[in-house]
Amino acid sequence: MSQIVSFTPRLPQLDVLWAVVARQGRQARIADIHASRSAAEADRDWRAGQVRAYLQFLIGERRPIPKYSVQQVRRSDLPRLWKPLPALGFLRGEFF
Repeated sequence: MSQIVSFTPRLPQLDVLWAVVARQGRQARIADIHASRSAAEADRDWRAGQVRAYLQFLIGERRPIPKYSVQQVRRSDLPRLWKPLPALGFLRGEFF
């Protein structure tokens, strides 16, 4: 029997969402979007914790330290082919 399992819940059809924004140096990208501010803040805190855990690695590689913030974003402002950033993508050089 084949079954498709979705790991990420679909977002409600809201016009305004909460985004976790990742900044590395001068670049900024939307790391993930959430329906509620509390979910976005929890995601931001988790991502910041992962960066703290690998801080010495980032310093040794002389890479800019990613910083995360939460802000509102309109669904219409999201890029057409937007997809979430991996939280530990910086370990593989795929952060931005």
